[in-house]
Amino acid sequence: MTNRPDAVLADDPEASAARLLSPRTIRREIWIVLAVSLGASAVWSIVSIVGTLTEPGGLADSVQSMNSARAEPERPWYDLAQQLVSLALAMAPVALALHFLSLDQRDPFRRIGLDARRPGFDLLGGAALAACIGVPGLGLYLTARALGLNAAIAAANLNDVWWAVPILVLAALKAAILEEVIGVGYLVTRLRQLAWRPAAIVGAHALLRGTYHLYQGFGGFVGNAVMGAVFALCFLRWKRTGPLVVAHTLLDIAAFVGYLVVAPRVSWL
Repeated sequence: MTNRPDAVLADDPEASAARLLSPRTIRREIWIVLAVSLGASAVWSIVSIVGTLTEPGGLADSVQSMNSARAEPERPWYDLAQQLVSLALAMAPVALALHFLSLDQRDPFRRIGLDARRPGFDLLGGAALAACIGVPGLGLYLTARALGLNAAIAAANLNDVWWAVPILVLAALKAAILEEVIGVGYLVTRLRQLAWRPAAIVGAHALLRGTYHLYQGFGGFVGNAVMGAVFALCFLRWKRTGPLVVAHTLLDIAAFVGYLVVAPRVSWL
């Protein structure tokens, strides 16, 4: 909590909400949410890159697979069932973060801008963000691969099934909701309540996002840290995760479905 006069606090919704929870409670809550979501991913990502760096060939010869099949090709319906259950259960930490935000006696969806109040802004803003980040991100990935600083990313490794594209689209949406609601909407909101400065908030989120992508290599860390800084700044300005979810979903759809379509036809992915 800050030491500003009550009259000023009354004009700051986050400061007013912070008075409902003690700083110790907020810090404990943050650790709990991160421990079951992005923080756990960051820990495993660090373990993963240490393993990769100590293997023969290191990052240059490493391949990181995403969106893989969960059953044999002759059992497509069992594979589909596992894919859908995995996607659904991934929303549990998101529900937990939104529940904690609701304890401040405010609508958590409206609070982080994940509602239908500004659909045009969310869609257009998200598309613009995706365009600004997507092309430089691909360039950074290819450069890091050429320098041996990044693993090869196999973004789609499903069997030859009719539902491959719908599942990849849902996987993109899942990643976007998970990362933007927890990593930006929830975390930035809570850090503001703890009176963190904007620069510290942006830096903390950028470091977190970069770290849980570190399994991809140092190019993945840098690219996602930059993306995290941009998204945190946008949220601080817009107070909406809607455009961030749209942008992230579009980027991942392009990566997942694009890899599925393009990878068999080219040698540079």
